[in-house]
Amino acid sequence: MPPIVAAPLIRIALGAIGSAVVIRWVVKEVRRINAELDRVKAAAKVDAAAREELPTLRRDPRTGDWRVM
Repeated sequence: MPPIVAAPLIRIALGAIGSAVVIRWVVKEVRRINAELDRVKAAAKVDAAAREELPTLRRDPRTGDWRVM
C-alpha cells in the first residue's frame, strides 16, 4: 500500500479507537453518577419518614420558648 493512502487510514483508525475509549468512559461516568443519585434519593426517602416521627416545635407566644405542640 502506498504511504499516501496508509496515513489517512491510520488517522481514521486512531480516531475511531479514541472515540470508542471516550464514549466508554462517558457511559461509565453516567452510570456511576446515576447510581450515586439513586442512592441519595433512597436515603432522602428514609430521612423523610424519620422526620415525620419527630415532634413539631412551635414558639410559645408568651415566653418565646420552643415547645412541643
